[in-house]
Amino acid sequence: MCGRFANDAKTDELIQQYVAEGGKPEEWVNSWAGAYSIAPTQSAPIVRDRGEGRVLELVRWDWQKPANRPKGAPIINARMEKLAQGFWAPAFSAARCIIPMRGYFEWTGDKTPKTPHFLYGNALLSAAGLTWSMELPNGEKSRCFVVITRQARDASGEIHDRMPAFLTPDTWDAWLTPEKLTGDRKAETLAMLEHTSRDVASTIQEHIVDRKVSNSRTVDPTDPTLLNKMA
Repeated sequence: MCGRFANDAKTDELIQQYVAEGGKPEEWVNSWAGAYSIAPTQSAPIVRDRGEGRVLELVRWDWQKPANRPKGAPIINARMEKLAQGFWAPAFSAARCIIPMRGYFEWTGDKTPKTPHFLYGNALLSAAGLTWSMELPNGEKSRCFVVITRQARDASGEIHDRMPAFLTPDTWDAWLTPEKLTGDRKAETLAMLEHTSRDVASTIQEHIVDRKVSNSRTVDPTDPTLLNKMA
């Protein structure tokens, strides 16, 4: 996890919930109509703070691979246990973000077709993430993000062994602070994320959805029935 998620909240709802103060209106996401299926390398709204308050941006779900890593599937997740050191340390120290989600999808079963599940909370979820600038294969620069994951708990743990690490509104500003994390603040921030993601995990619910969501190439991301519970 996380390999697919939904964010059907339109721009106005995202601004009302996340952009408390500051930010420049021209930099808000002004063309987001919501999507019931968001797959890797597609774009989705994120929230970050560059020192002038929270802003919304439409950003690519992807991450540039190190030169020594083999080609293949895009990097889309960062393990919470590995944030403080190594590959993820620069972004964790200085470029944290929030990824709003209505919920996310997981699949169970040993053989194809696997069974898709939709996991969701009581309201719009705030997944913890990292954001950076990457170079695309065509040479263009693009801002990107990854979802931070942790060991799954509660209902999520019955479906998959990993789940997104979630934040609660009282921790948004601490997570998004543009000040670089150094020394003890790294440990304190990770402890905060562990605590708040554990609390949110206890609210997660799940149900089985239609298998039409399973193929990211053919699924209609504007189809609200993707989230419907199968009878």
